[in-house]
Amino acid sequence: MSPQAPGGRTRLAAIVGSPVAHSLSPAMHNAAFAACGFDGVYVAFDVGAGGGAAVLAAARELGFVGLSVTMPLKSEVADLVDTRSPAVVALRAANTVVVRGRDLHAESTDGAGFVDSLRLDHGVDPAGRRVVVLGAGGAARSLVLALGEAGAADVAVVNRTRERAVEAASLAGSAGRVAGPEAVRDADIVVHATPQGMGADRSIPLDASALRPGQVVADLVYHPRRTRLLVAAEERGCTVVDGLGMLVHQGARQFTLWTGLEAPRPEMRRAAEDALSG
Repeated sequence: MSPQAPGGRTRLAAIVGSPVAHSLSPAMHNAAFAACGFDGVYVAFDVGAGGGAAVLAAARELGFVGLSVTMPLKSEVADLVDTRSPAVVALRAANTVVVRGRDLHAESTDGAGFVDSLRLDHGVDPAGRRVVVLGAGGAARSLVLALGEAGAADVAVVNRTRERAVEAASLAGSAGRVAGPEAVRDADIVVHATPQGMGADRSIPLDASALRPGQVVADLVYHPRRTRLLVAAEERGCTVVDGLGMLVHQGARQFTLWTGLEAPRPEMRRAAEDALSG
């Protein structure tokens, strides 16, 4: 379905943060609006640290349906909204703002989007599985929380800084623990959640000889989609999961929160793939 021309009833949504010029979210969400016949336009605003209050004021006054929030605004926005989901409270960061009249509500859809990617795209349920998460930053923390809530039996966090690993692991409750790189050998699911391997970086975040057939190996990096980690994992007989699925599914959850409509996930994926290849 072709997008309709903006008019007096058109609702706005946007991604805010910095940098956002190369974000795939505008293509993905505008495709979703068009597919559902929703009169909306999604744009990108480059906003640096300290700009959260102005962004939220604009969203409230201009009648936005919502915002996607990326770095460096995730924690700032979480502190400034009217209400927060339990995930936002736990993470102290938000990637989504839903505008409800004049109230601003914060959500975090990243972790749940990753679990959706495992379940819907690959038929992999983390419930009862042993999971290793490489990294303890914002993305890793959202995954640890979601994997714990999804019923993973063991969520081991591997990170160079132990203090951050302890904090991240605690988000999985009794299933969370801190581990060393050797934990990869016994894991059912291995998730790489750092920027290593992104863009021109072709390094690999673990010793590939630790991987074995039957494991699921996920990399949150989606540019390139086939990172060296995923190539090595595939060569060793693992099921591989690239980072585009998480992007699409977290965006699908945002779309439903904003519009109340079921997200057209296939159309969103195609738009993201087209934008990435273009």
